[in-house]
Amino acid sequence: MRCISAWAERRVADMHYVWLGVLVVSSLFLLITLVRHKWSWQWLGYAVLHVVVAAFLLYFVNLAGSYYDFKIPLNIPTVSTVLILGAPGLLMLVGLKVVLF
Repeated sequence: MRCISAWAERRVADMHYVWLGVLVVSSLFLLITLVRHKWSWQWLGYAVLHVVVAAFLLYFVNLAGSYYDFKIPLNIPTVSTVLILGAPGLLMLVGLKVVLF
């Protein structure tokens, strides 16, 4: 068992707050940058649209597959795969589900 002094434990706990502060400040700067430009709103709209389309594609595959007891989980990794790869990514997920499970 490793013995860490109380001082070292406080330092580690303090570093978590430092990293949290860095994350918050950088997120605010990114948000300010995105809000200032008109084209960023259009880009954000396209990104949200693609996420929604990917989720609906997975939903319809699950809806059609429910007759055959075939389900692909609707979670962040699967939606991201379909979002980035599109229809081939969806087919890849279906193929992996058939072959592996």
